[in-house]
Amino acid sequence: MEFRELTVRDAFEVTAPQFPDERGLFTAPFQLEAFREATGRDLTVKQTNVSVSRRGALRGIHYADVPPSQAKYVTAVSGALIDFVVDLRVGSPTFGQWDSVRLDTVERRAVFVPEGFGHALFALEDDSTALYLCSEGFAPGREHGIHPLDPDVSLTLPAGIEPIVSAKDAAAPSLAQASDLQLLPAYGECQAWYAQVQL
Repeated sequence: MEFRELTVRDAFEVTAPQFPDERGLFTAPFQLEAFREATGRDLTVKQTNVSVSRRGALRGIHYADVPPSQAKYVTAVSGALIDFVVDLRVGSPTFGQWDSVRLDTVERRAVFVPEGFGHALFALEDDSTALYLCSEGFAPGREHGIHPLDPDVSLTLPAGIEPIVSAKDAAAPSLAQASDLQLLPAYGECQAWYAQVQL
């Protein structure tokens, strides 16, 4: 497996080998030992999520309180999506910055989104389906969002596809508002949490 750290430190793009034959192909997009070796940490999966999105659907930017927050390991099982990873850790050297990875059924990449980061998905095709492995279950009182079209974050969406945003995401605060309200995770708290899940 190949792991590439994103420009927002502690998040990774993952590419697993594919083994095609006359029947189709086989791949193993998550391998715990390879994940541990590349990241130096563990990942206990407590919940799996599946989202199916129409073309233009923009889900996020979502995050959860630290600790324990919710780390995510995300891949596409159909269609194509852009996965955005946004550093929301106040005090981080890359605070407010983001990186993205295309998830599809050609390269079959995955993305690891650590605790303290925001996460958003943009569907490029109808019926684009993402599978998430999550380190924690859904906890409504600890879940938050940043407006996905916040100009201060400025996610680069593909031209020609109108974004479809849920009412909940459209009502989310901007990054500046969330910071002023002290809703964002602190870099130091995140680093302390990462130390607990290190091997």
